[in-house]
Amino acid sequence: MRALSLILIIGGICWGSLSGIAAERSSVPNSRALYHEIALAGTIDYAVFERAIAGYNRMGGHDKDILTVIDFTKPSTEKRLFVIDLKLKKILFISYVAHGRNSGEKYATSFSNQEGSFKSSLGFYKTENTYYGKNGYSLVLNGLERGINDKAKERAIVMHGAAYADPSTIRSCGRLGRSLGCPALPLAVSKKIIDTIKGGTLLYIHGDDKTYASLSTFIKQDEAQKDRADI
Repeated sequence: MRALSLILIIGGICWGSLSGIAAERSSVPNSRALYHEIALAGTIDYAVFERAIAGYNRMGGHDKDILTVIDFTKPSTEKRLFVIDLKLKKILFISYVAHGRNSGEKYATSFSNQEGSFKSSLGFYKTENTYYGKNGYSLVLNGLERGINDKAKERAIVMHGAAYADPSTIRSCGRLGRSLGCPALPLAVSKKIIDTIKGGTLLYIHGDDKTYASLSTFIKQDEAQKDRADI
Protein backbone atom coordinates (compact mmCIF):
# COMPACT_ATOMS: atom_id res chain seq x y z
CA MET A 1 0.00 0.00 0.00
CA ARG A 2 2.83 2.38 0.88
CA ALA A 3 4.53 1.53 -2.41
CA LEU A 4 1.33 2.24 -4.31
CA SER A 5 0.89 5.55 -2.51
CA LEU A 6 4.47 6.50 -3.34
CA ILE A 7 3.92 5.67 -7.02
CA LEU A 8 0.75 7.78 -7.08
CA ILE A 9 2.52 10.70 -5.41
CA ILE A 10 5.46 10.54 -7.83
CA GLY A 11 3.06 10.17 -10.72
CA GLY A 12 1.14 13.22 -9.54
CA ILE A 13 4.32 15.25 -9.29
CA CYS A 14 5.47 14.19 -12.76
CA TRP A 15 2.04 14.85 -14.25
CA GLY A 16 1.93 18.26 -12.63
CA SER A 17 5.36 19.09 -14.02
CA LEU A 18 4.44 17.90 -17.48
CA SER A 19 1.18 19.82 -17.35
CA GLY A 20 3.07 22.95 -16.40
CA ILE A 21 5.50 22.46 -19.27
CA ALA A 22 2.62 21.84 -21.66
CA ALA A 23 0.86 24.99 -20.45
CA GLU A 24 4.06 26.97 -20.82
CA ARG A 25 4.58 25.67 -24.34
CA SER A 26 0.99 26.33 -25.30
CA SER A 27 1.41 29.98 -24.34
CA VAL A 28 4.36 30.35 -26.71
CA PRO A 29 3.38 31.80 -30.10
CA ASN A 30 3.61 29.32 -32.96
CA SER A 31 5.28 31.04 -35.90
CA ARG A 32 3.49 29.20 -38.70
CA ALA A 33 0.02 29.64 -37.17
CA LEU A 34 0.63 33.30 -36.34
CA TYR A 35 1.99 34.00 -39.79
CA HIS A 36 -1.28 32.88 -41.35
CA GLU A 37 -3.55 34.35 -38.66
CA ILE A 38 -1.99 37.78 -39.03
CA ALA A 39 -2.03 37.37 -42.84
CA LEU A 40 1.64 38.27 -43.24
CA ALA A 41 2.18 36.49 -46.55
CA GLY A 42 3.36 39.01 -49.12
CA THR A 43 4.34 41.45 -46.38
CA ILE A 44 7.05 39.71 -44.34
CA ASP A 45 9.05 36.73 -45.56
CA TYR A 46 8.17 33.70 -43.45
CA ALA A 47 11.81 32.78 -42.77
CA VAL A 48 12.39 36.24 -41.28
CA PHE A 49 9.25 36.08 -39.16
CA GLU A 50 10.09 32.55 -37.99
CA ARG A 51 13.50 33.67 -36.75
CA ALA A 52 11.99 36.71 -35.00
CA ILE A 53 9.38 34.58 -33.23
CA ALA A 54 11.98 32.00 -32.22
CA GLY A 55 13.99 34.77 -30.60
CA TYR A 56 10.89 36.19 -28.94
CA ASN A 57 10.06 32.79 -27.43
CA ARG A 58 13.61 32.02 -26.36
CA MET A 59 14.37 35.34 -24.70
CA GLY A 60 11.11 35.60 -22.75
CA GLY A 61 10.35 38.10 -20.00
CA HIS A 62 8.69 40.61 -22.33
CA ASP A 63 6.71 43.45 -20.78
CA LYS A 64 4.39 43.72 -23.80
CA ASP A 65 3.23 41.32 -26.52
CA ILE A 66 4.81 43.56 -29.15
CA LEU A 67 7.41 42.43 -31.66
CA THR A 68 9.17 44.74 -34.11
CA VAL A 69 10.87 43.33 -37.20
CA ILE A 70 13.15 45.26 -39.55
CA ASP A 71 14.04 43.41 -42.74
CA PHE A 72 17.17 44.89 -44.28
CA THR A 73 17.09 42.42 -47.15
CA LYS A 74 14.49 44.80 -48.59
CA PRO A 75 15.65 48.04 -50.25
CA SER A 76 15.15 51.34 -48.45
CA THR A 77 12.63 52.26 -51.15
CA GLU A 78 10.22 49.76 -49.58
CA LYS A 79 8.54 49.73 -46.20
CA ARG A 80 10.57 47.28 -44.17
CA LEU A 81 9.75 47.92 -40.51
CA PHE A 82 6.83 45.99 -39.04
CA VAL A 83 5.34 46.40 -35.56
CA ILE A 84 3.21 43.41 -34.62
CA ASP A 85 0.87 42.89 -31.68
CA LEU A 86 1.17 39.16 -31.02
CA LYS A 87 -1.73 39.11 -28.58
CA LEU A 88 -4.20 40.89 -30.86
CA LYS A 89 -2.61 39.17 -33.88
CA LYS A 90 -2.42 42.26 -36.02
CA ILE A 91 0.13 44.57 -37.62
CA LEU A 92 0.16 47.94 -35.87
CA PHE A 93 2.62 49.77 -38.14
CA ILE A 94 4.40 49.26 -41.44
CA SER A 95 7.02 51.92 -42.12
CA TYR A 96 10.07 52.98 -44.03
CA VAL A 97 13.30 52.84 -42.01
CA ALA A 98 16.79 54.06 -42.84
CA HIS A 99 20.02 52.09 -42.41
CA GLY A 100 23.57 53.24 -41.65
CA ARG A 101 25.43 55.23 -44.30
CA ASN A 102 28.30 52.73 -44.50
CA SER A 103 26.00 49.73 -44.64
CA GLY A 104 25.15 50.38 -48.28
CA GLU A 105 23.28 52.61 -50.67
CA LYS A 106 19.78 51.38 -51.56
CA TYR A 107 20.37 48.07 -49.78
CA ALA A 108 22.04 47.42 -46.43
CA THR A 109 24.69 44.79 -47.13
CA SER A 110 27.43 45.44 -44.57
CA PHE A 111 26.99 45.48 -40.80
CA SER A 112 29.14 46.25 -37.78
CA ASN A 113 29.17 46.48 -34.00
CA GLN A 114 32.12 48.87 -33.94
CA GLU A 115 31.96 52.48 -32.81
CA GLY A 116 32.60 54.89 -35.65
CA SER A 117 31.66 52.38 -38.34
CA PHE A 118 28.42 54.23 -39.17
CA LYS A 119 26.92 50.85 -40.02
CA SER A 120 23.75 49.16 -38.86
CA SER A 121 23.93 46.17 -36.53
CA LEU A 122 21.80 43.07 -36.93
CA GLY A 123 20.17 40.88 -34.29
CA PHE A 124 17.92 41.20 -31.28
CA TYR A 125 17.45 44.31 -29.17
CA LYS A 126 15.28 45.20 -26.20
CA THR A 127 13.71 48.64 -26.17
CA GLU A 128 14.19 50.82 -23.11
CA ASN A 129 13.37 54.44 -22.23
CA THR A 130 12.81 57.48 -24.41
CA TYR A 131 14.53 60.87 -24.29
CA TYR A 132 14.91 64.08 -26.27
CA GLY A 133 18.36 64.43 -27.85
CA LYS A 134 20.04 65.94 -30.89
CA ASN A 135 17.77 63.81 -33.10
CA GLY A 136 14.63 64.76 -31.19
CA TYR A 137 12.42 62.16 -29.58
CA SER A 138 14.51 58.98 -29.39
CA LEU A 139 14.28 55.43 -28.07
CA VAL A 140 17.18 53.67 -26.33
CA LEU A 141 17.99 50.24 -27.76
CA ASN A 142 19.82 47.59 -25.75
CA GLY A 143 21.70 45.17 -28.02
CA LEU A 144 21.27 41.65 -26.64
CA GLU A 145 23.84 39.77 -28.74
CA ARG A 146 27.46 39.86 -27.62
CA GLY A 147 29.89 40.86 -30.32
CA ILE A 148 27.06 41.56 -32.75
CA ASN A 149 25.07 44.51 -31.40
CA ASP A 150 25.96 44.81 -27.71
CA LYS A 151 27.77 48.12 -28.30
CA ALA A 152 24.53 49.80 -29.37
CA LYS A 153 24.42 52.06 -26.32
CA GLU A 154 28.12 52.85 -26.55
CA ARG A 155 27.59 53.79 -30.20
CA ALA A 156 24.41 55.77 -29.38
CA ILE A 157 22.40 53.55 -31.72
CA VAL A 158 18.81 54.59 -31.02
CA MET A 159 15.52 54.77 -32.88
CA HIS A 160 14.53 58.31 -33.85
CA GLY A 161 12.79 60.32 -36.52
CA ALA A 162 14.66 61.98 -39.36
CA ALA A 163 13.78 64.06 -42.40
CA TYR A 164 16.08 61.92 -44.56
CA ALA A 165 13.96 58.86 -43.70
CA ASP A 166 10.88 60.42 -45.27
CA PRO A 167 9.79 58.63 -48.47
CA SER A 168 9.90 61.97 -50.32
CA THR A 169 13.70 61.57 -50.43
CA ILE A 170 13.27 58.47 -52.61
CA ARG A 171 11.99 60.61 -55.49
CA SER A 172 15.09 62.79 -55.47
CA CYS A 173 17.79 60.30 -54.39
CA GLY A 174 16.46 56.95 -55.58
CA ARG A 175 16.67 55.72 -51.96
CA LEU A 176 16.15 56.91 -48.41
CA GLY A 177 18.80 59.00 -46.76
CA ARG A 178 21.06 57.14 -44.35
CA SER A 179 21.88 57.40 -40.66
CA LEU A 180 25.04 56.94 -38.62
CA GLY A 181 23.83 53.44 -37.80
CA CYS A 182 20.47 54.15 -36.21
CA PRO A 183 17.18 52.72 -37.49
CA ALA A 184 15.74 56.13 -38.34
CA LEU A 185 12.03 56.57 -39.11
CA PRO A 186 9.97 59.14 -41.01
CA LEU A 187 9.15 62.05 -38.70
CA ALA A 188 5.42 61.67 -39.38
CA VAL A 189 5.26 58.27 -37.67
CA SER A 190 8.34 58.11 -35.46
CA LYS A 191 6.73 59.22 -32.19
CA LYS A 192 3.75 56.91 -32.59
CA ILE A 193 5.95 53.93 -33.31
CA ILE A 194 8.41 54.73 -30.52
CA ASP A 195 5.62 55.15 -27.97
CA THR A 196 4.14 51.81 -29.03
CA ILE A 197 7.33 49.75 -28.74
CA LYS A 198 9.16 51.50 -25.87
CA GLY A 199 9.62 49.98 -22.44
CA GLY A 200 10.83 46.41 -22.87
CA THR A 201 9.64 45.07 -26.22
CA LEU A 202 11.76 43.01 -28.59
CA LEU A 203 13.19 44.35 -31.85
CA TYR A 204 14.77 42.07 -34.43
CA ILE A 205 16.86 43.47 -37.29
CA HIS A 206 17.35 40.96 -40.10
CA GLY A 207 19.84 41.10 -42.93
CA ASP A 208 21.46 38.93 -45.57
CA ASP A 209 24.70 38.36 -43.68
CA LYS A 210 26.39 34.99 -43.14
CA THR A 211 28.68 36.41 -40.46
CA TYR A 212 25.70 37.09 -38.21
CA ALA A 213 24.40 33.55 -38.65
CA SER A 214 27.80 32.09 -37.77
CA LEU A 215 28.34 34.28 -34.68
CA SER A 216 24.86 34.50 -33.18
CA THR A 217 24.33 32.08 -30.32
CA PHE A 218 20.64 32.29 -31.01
CA ILE A 219 21.02 31.22 -34.64
CA LYS A 220 23.25 28.30 -33.69
CA GLN A 221 20.74 27.11 -31.11
CA ASP A 222 17.87 27.49 -33.54
CA GLU A 223 19.65 25.51 -36.25
CA ALA A 224 20.65 22.82 -33.76
CA GLN A 225 17.03 22.44 -32.67
CA LYS A 226 15.91 22.15 -36.29
CA ASP A 227 18.57 19.51 -36.97
CA ARG A 228 17.42 17.48 -33.94
CA ALA A 229 13.81 17.77 -35.13
CA ASP A 230 14.83 16.32 -38.50
CA ILE A 231 16.47 13.27 -36.95
